[in-house]
Amino acid sequence: MYLPATTGGWKKKLRRVTEKDCSPSGFLLVFGPLVFIGRKERMSHIQLGGIDYAIMAIYVAAILGIGWTLARYMKTSSDFLTSARSIPTWVTGLAFISANLGALELVGMAASGAKYGIATSHFYWVGAIPAMIFLAVFMMPFYYGSKARSVPEYLKMRFDERVRALNSVAFAVMTIFASGISMNALAKLLNQLLGWNYHMALWICSGVVLLYVLKGGLTSAIYTEVLQFFMIVLGFAPVVYLGLKDVGGWHAMNQSLQTVATNPAALNLKEGSTHYAANAWTSAWQPLLAGPQNNPMGVDWFAMVFGLGFVLSFGYWCTNFLVVQRAMAAKNMTAARNTPLVAAVPKMLFPFLVIVPGMIAVALTSMPDKDYRIPPPIVSQENYTKAVEVVKKANPSESAAAVTAVAEALGVKVSGEKVAALVADNAKTKLSDEKIQNGIYNSIAEYDYDGVILSLVKKYCPPGLLGLALTALLASFMSGMAGNVTAFNTVWTYDLYQAYFAKDKSDKHYFWAGKVTTVVGILLSIGAAYFAAMYNNAMDIIQLVFGFVNAPLFATFLLGMFWKRTTGTGAFLGLFGGIGGSAVFHALTTTSSNVDAAGHVINGMKGGYLAVVSQFPSEMAQNFWLAAFAFIACFVLTLGISLVTRRTKTDDELKGLVYSLTPKVVDHAQAWYARPAFLGCVLLVGCVILNIIFW
Repeated sequence: MYLPATTGGWKKKLRRVTEKDCSPSGFLLVFGPLVFIGRKERMSHIQLGGIDYAIMAIYVAAILGIGWTLARYMKTSSDFLTSARSIPTWVTGLAFISANLGALELVGMAASGAKYGIATSHFYWVGAIPAMIFLAVFMMPFYYGSKARSVPEYLKMRFDERVRALNSVAFAVMTIFASGISMNALAKLLNQLLGWNYHMALWICSGVVLLYVLKGGLTSAIYTEVLQFFMIVLGFAPVVYLGLKDVGGWHAMNQSLQTVATNPAALNLKEGSTHYAANAWTSAWQPLLAGPQNNPMGVDWFAMVFGLGFVLSFGYWCTNFLVVQRAMAAKNMTAARNTPLVAAVPKMLFPFLVIVPGMIAVALTSMPDKDYRIPPPIVSQENYTKAVEVVKKANPSESAAAVTAVAEALGVKVSGEKVAALVADNAKTKLSDEKIQNGIYNSIAEYDYDGVILSLVKKYCPPGLLGLALTALLASFMSGMAGNVTAFNTVWTYDLYQAYFAKDKSDKHYFWAGKVTTVVGILLSIGAAYFAAMYNNAMDIIQLVFGFVNAPLFATFLLGMFWKRTTGTGAFLGLFGGIGGSAVFHALTTTSSNVDAAGHVINGMKGGYLAVVSQFPSEMAQNFWLAAFAFIACFVLTLGISLVTRRTKTDDELKGLVYSLTPKVVDHAQAWYARPAFLGCVLLVGCVILNIIFW
């Protein structure tokens, strides 16, 4: 029996804990705006050695050194905000992928690997590679050739100021949320692994990012992203290797996952009545083709292909200025088009680095002799104390009432069988409070999936390797924040501040405005980090944010680039309607796990806060359908309104902005095997082969 956390139980967790709450056997854990206490034997801190601190210190010194070194070259606003289009292909290519290697990639993908299995690879082989190729072959000639400094500025050239302003505001909000997610994950990491205060870790790491971005601008962010890319690979490859070795290899891991899939409730991965085919965690396509009820992600092939593979994927990789900005910083058109293709090569292989750890965690949890479980949600000592009192006073003949009371005291789901057994054991032999609390801890039937990668680092990394792995995590989260902040300051300075608040100022004025915006962006990101702490899977919240912003924007781009009849009024109202439609969709839908037995929504932040018209099997399924709805709403509105409104731009004005009116890029100067179209085809073939292997 599994009981959902009640609203009252959730509210009971919102009490700040002070030092008097700490016992000798416990330690403080800080999460978001709350301070929690965890058990020492279950959540003990890592003691770093001198070599670990040395590795981390060298890394921080290196990225700050890059910022200080490049500061001398920051003379104009273009230098600071756009790198003056001067960076070579291999650098922009690695920065292109590294900018995406924040919390979304390492924490979110490992969490999703545990939650959904190998199907998470679709975020790469369906949801990234095709779109990156499309960006290189078709869209970069528009972005780079138009001389636009940002994606919103391209929208102004193609449509009008209204579309630019709407996209600028929406994009600015999205980048702040994405940046906050990275920093929340980093602060949580340092708190859980090292015992550092959450708030202190959040502010100090944000300060480091601020220093090197403030000094070197976009160029500093790009070169540090290259360093971060290599740190991430070097830091996490050993964790994957050691984890696979511990579970007995790839084949043994798959066998364990196949056993788990037939009865996921045994590990509290799903509700008690849920059963899947043996390949639910180990096959990428077969469970999806069998329907949403037959895979842990709760999606079907249409939601995956259209919602993720088309709308979210193309919306992110082709219109998100965070990644497009890296390609636009390239030194020429050829370098700009090759940037996404260079990035696609490691991107195709990254599932083995970031998703497999989550699968290893599930396999380890299924092996009793490994003494491992996926980390549960953090519960305050106050709530543990209340639950202990419930167990001590409970009557074994009324175990159902005790289970309900324990769940309400903790504010999380619990295993009815384990709580009932604990009550019975205490009735036979009076247990100590410590043993009761350990029993309650082990009865928690929820997981904090974002803690997967952290727990594996703790389990496998000795001194030296631990420092390398922690530095890789630092690199990924800082890169996520720096990438979003540099995109934010460019869009705010050029597309909002210069366009609407301070026109016709000197270049020095905009140079300093960009620096001030960098500071503001960091502060707003810190605020967003506290909001992100409300979710237990970073991947779920970031896909929700992308659904709100990128999905309708892609419809606007698709029509604007390939249909010259699209009007500014149609684009503006269509984009506004798409964003508004996604908000309405979210307000009327939620997941089945977010509704209690009485039909009430548990957490309004996860949807259904107006009414529950439809329930989805998982938050990921909800996000995919939200993105599809937003795209269709924007596409239909833009198309219809454009047909009944007047064009304001002539064909001559649209040259270089619309595909049919733009001279095609000639690749004759390049060898046939070096042309973007050929390289794109090779990458697509490789992507298809990977899908077949893991079919």
